[in-house]
Amino acid sequence: MATNSPAAEMQPTLRHLQDETIGLTAPALYLAGAILILTAEQFENPLHAGLPAIVLLLLPLAIGQLRRISYLGAAWALVLGCVGAILALAVWQQEPALLCLLALPAGLAALFAGRAGGLLTVAAGSLLLFALPGAPILREVALVELWGTVGLIWLTLRPLLTTLQWSWSSYERSRTLLEQARDYQVQLKQSLADLAEANLQLTRLNRLTQALRQAAEEARRAKEEFVANVSHELRTPLNMVIGFSEMIIKAPQIYGAGIPDALLADLTVILRNSQHLSALIDDVLDLSQIEAGRMALTKERVGLPEIIEEAVTAVRPLYESKGLYLQVEVAPGLPSLFCDRTRIREVLLNLLSNAGRFTEQGGVRLRAWQEGNTLAVSVTDTGPGIAAKDKDRLFQPFQQLDGSIRRLHAGSGLGLAISKAFVELHGGHMDLESARGAGTTFTFRLPIDPPAPIPGGAARWLSPQWHYGEHIRQRAVGPHPVLRPRLVVLEQGDTLQRLVSRYLDDVEIAPVASLPEAFQELSRTPAQALLVNDPSVSQALQELDHATALPYGTPAIICSIPDIREATDHLGIADYLVKPISHEQLLGALDHLPMRGKTVLIVDDEPEALQLFQRILVTSGRGYRVLRAADGVQAMEIMRRERPAAVLLDLVMPEMDGFHLLEARRSDPALRDIPVIVTSALDPAGQPIVSRALGLTHGGGLSLPQLLTCIQALIGILGTPGQAGNPAPPQKSAG
Repeated sequence: MATNSPAAEMQPTLRHLQDETIGLTAPALYLAGAILILTAEQFENPLHAGLPAIVLLLLPLAIGQLRRISYLGAAWALVLGCVGAILALAVWQQEPALLCLLALPAGLAALFAGRAGGLLTVAAGSLLLFALPGAPILREVALVELWGTVGLIWLTLRPLLTTLQWSWSSYERSRTLLEQARDYQVQLKQSLADLAEANLQLTRLNRLTQALRQAAEEARRAKEEFVANVSHELRTPLNMVIGFSEMIIKAPQIYGAGIPDALLADLTVILRNSQHLSALIDDVLDLSQIEAGRMALTKERVGLPEIIEEAVTAVRPLYESKGLYLQVEVAPGLPSLFCDRTRIREVLLNLLSNAGRFTEQGGVRLRAWQEGNTLAVSVTDTGPGIAAKDKDRLFQPFQQLDGSIRRLHAGSGLGLAISKAFVELHGGHMDLESARGAGTTFTFRLPIDPPAPIPGGAARWLSPQWHYGEHIRQRAVGPHPVLRPRLVVLEQGDTLQRLVSRYLDDVEIAPVASLPEAFQELSRTPAQALLVNDPSVSQALQELDHATALPYGTPAIICSIPDIREATDHLGIADYLVKPISHEQLLGALDHLPMRGKTVLIVDDEPEALQLFQRILVTSGRGYRVLRAADGVQAMEIMRRERPAAVLLDLVMPEMDGFHLLEARRSDPALRDIPVIVTSALDPAGQPIVSRALGLTHGGGLSLPQLLTCIQALIGILGTPGQAGNPAPPQKSAG
C-alpha cells in the first residue's frame, strides 16, 4: 500500500488548526461593528453605518453555524461578509479610500481558503477597484495593498508550512521508533522473566552451598584457633632447646670440666637450627594474623658465602652418616646480597637436604657465582634423577615422585614448592635440569640489588643529568616509571611501621612521633596517606578533625594495633618477654627494674623453664637469689612470705594462672609494688585480630561519590560471605 506524503498526512491537523483560528476572528468583528454603531452619528445617514455594523455583528454567528457544516463555507462567509461591509461603507459614504480595506478580506482568504482562494479574492478585488469610480492614485494604492498583503501572507506561510512538514515527519519517525521500543520492551520483559527464572535457580543452588560454606567457615575458625594455640605449644619446648643450648655454650663451666669440643660444636648446630626454627614459627604466626596473601620478607645486606656456610654446616652430618661427599665451590669476591637471610638459608637447606636424602652413592656439589646483576646458586647431586614427565609437578605442593620413592624417603612434598616461592618473592627464579639416571641440578638466581629507591623531598623530581632536548617526533608509547607510594606513619612505637614495611612491597615510609610533625612532613613532601596507630581511634579522629593542617585530598587512616607497652599497661606489669627468651633479654629486662634487693621469684609450670631461668640468673654473676614456684597459689604464698624484689611470671599455668595471680597481686597493697616480668609463649601482638577499630578522615572532606565509593570498597573487603551474622569467637588477649 502506498504511503501518504507528509503534506497529505498533516492536512487534517492543519485544517483543524485553521478552523479553530476562524473562531478567534469573532472578537475583532464584534469590535468593528461596535465602533461603527458608536460613530453612526458622524455619518450623514446613520443607516450607512448601522447596516454594515449589523452585518459585522451577525457575521460571527453565521460563521459559527457554518463551521459545523463546512469549513470552507465558514471561511468564504467571513471573507464575503467583510468585503460586503467595506464596499457598502465605501459606496454610501462616497469614500474611495475605504477600498484600501479590501486588503483585509484578501488576506483572510489567503490564510483560510488557501492559495487559490487568496488569488481569487485578489482578482475579484482588482476588478472592483477598476469598476468603481475614484481617483487613480487611490486605486493604485489599493491594488498595491491588496496584492502586497496576500504576497506577504504567502511568504510568511511558506517557511511555517515547511517547518510543520518537517515536524510532522519527525513525529512520524518518533512514533515508529516508539513502536519499535515497545516491541523491544516486550522482548526485554521476556528476557527479565527468563533472568528471574535463572536467578531463582541460582538462589536454590546458593542455598545448597550454605552447608559447604558453613563447613569451610568452621574449618577456617579451627585453623585460627590452632594457630593461636600453637604459639604456646611450640615456643615452650623450643625455649628449652634454645635456652639450655645457649647456656651450655656460653657457660660450660657450670656443668663441670671436660665437655668435649665436638659436643660444643654439635650444640652450636642445635642452637643455630633452633633459632632458625623459632624465626620460622614467628613468621607463620605473623602470616596467620595478617592475611597478606604472600610471605613476608625481612631483607638486609648479607654475604651469600656466609649463608651457604651455615646451611652446609647444618646438613653435613646427614652426608657424613651416608658416606657422601659435599663439595662447595663459591666464586671469590661475590658482592653482598640484599635478601631475607632466613628464607634463602631455608632454600639452601631444602635443596641440600633433598639432595642428601635422595642420593645413595657419590655426593653433591654446590656452586655459587655471579651472572651480571644476579647471583646464581646450583645444587647438583648424583642421585637417580627425575623423569621429564615429573618435572612439571615437582614444584607443586604435596607432590612427590612415584610410590617406591615415597616409601623410601618420607616428606610432605612442600619443600621445593616453598623454596621456589621464596626465590620468586625475591625477584628471582628457580629451574632444574635432570634426566633419569643422570642426577639432578637445581639452580636459582637472585638479584643482587633491590629496585633503586626514590629520593625524598623535592629532589625526587629533579636530576642533575637532565638536559633539554626538543621533541622533533612523537615518542612511542612505552611503560611509565612506577613511583612508590609514600606513607607518613604516626605512632609512638614501631609496630605499624614494621607491619607496613614487612607486608607491603615498594612502599616509602616516613615515621613521625607527633601530629604537628606529621603535618610538617606532609607539607614538606606530598604523601598518599597518613597512617595513625593510636589506642583510641575516636580520640585520634577528633584531634584530626579539629586540626586544619591536613592537606586537601590527603586521607588519614587510624587504627589501633596493640604492642608490648599496651600489654604491660593493661596487666600492670613492668615488661613482657615472648618465649624463646635469650640470656641477654632476660638480664636486660631485670636491669630496667627498680629492684629492692636481689631476690627473684620464678613462676612457671614447666620444670625445665624453672631450671633454665634459674641457671641464667645464677651464672650471671650478679648475686641473684632465686626462688621457684610451679603455680599461682604457691607463688602467692612465697610472695607474701619472702617479698621478692622481682617476679618472672608465666601466664598459662594450672590451678591459678598468671592472669589471676596478677589480679590477686593488685588487690593486695603489700604486694602491689613488686615488679613483674611476664615470660610467656603468647605474643600479645600476634593475635588473630590485629586491630578492632578503623577510622578514616580526608583532607577537605568526602564528597558523596567518594563516600559511596569508600562504602562499596569496605563492603567488598570486609563483607565476605559467611561472616555477616556469624562472627568468629572473640580471642582472649594474652596481655
